[in-house]
Amino acid sequence: MIVVTGATGNVGRPLVEMLAAAGEQVTAVSRRPAEGLPAGVAHRQGDLADVAALKELFEGAEAVYLLVAGLGDELSPREIVAAAVAAGVRRIVLQSSQLVGTRTGSVSHEILRAFETAVRGSGLEWTVLRPGGFASNAFLWAEQVRAARTVAAPFADVALPVVDPLDIAEVAARALREPGHAGRTYVLTGPAALSPREQVRDLAGVVGAPVAFVALSAAEARAELVRFLPEEAVEGMLSVMGDPSAEERSVSPDVERVLGRAASPFSAWAERNAPAFV
Repeated sequence: MIVVTGATGNVGRPLVEMLAAAGEQVTAVSRRPAEGLPAGVAHRQGDLADVAALKELFEGAEAVYLLVAGLGDELSPREIVAAAVAAGVRRIVLQSSQLVGTRTGSVSHEILRAFETAVRGSGLEWTVLRPGGFASNAFLWAEQVRAARTVAAPFADVALPVVDPLDIAEVAARALREPGHAGRTYVLTGPAALSPREQVRDLAGVVGAPVAFVALSAAEARAELVRFLPEEAVEGMLSVMGDPSAEERSVSPDVERVLGRAASPFSAWAERNAPAFV
């Protein structure tokens, strides 16, 4: 049996669907009730912060997909991983972040560094996924596009190879089900670096109408983002978006190495999610 935490998110939900379609016994874990799960998938409502309940969440699992929501600063990585070990879990796949490797002093990613340390020291089979920026961050623009066919964003021409969450889910499914991934750390990106202005052009193509791009200053973007994201997360996001390192700008080959095909472009994500922007 495979337990998927964060099972209702942009990666967790498609991962549950992929595993169920492959005939795996899957338990989806989320903090809130889950609707629309595939037939045969069990659901357990729970929170990784509730250490006392972790044995029940992991009970019967051979493998666990460990996804940390938000900053995760209320979590205890060592206790969570120890609970998985005590429950008899044999394999953990951790969704971390590329920034754990590229921004070693980042306060907002300290908890993921601690999770990586705990997983690597667990004695279990482990795989760490380090995705870069998500294509699905473009959902932040959906209301603007629907209402005014406009996107206001900073760093208009700074290009990054954002990754499709479906690619992350597919790599995770392989790591959970197949041999050969133990002890590996995969950096997951899209197939090409794309700027916000170029992403908006792709969105205009799928909605079938021009979408204007309005360049924001970093200060204007910060004031908007802190309305619904933690301040530390906003600072880290703007730092990467505005001044990415050479590694953060680079395309990683790991998606193609694992899946045997090129990573999906942003245009494919936009096409699949066009209804959100119409």
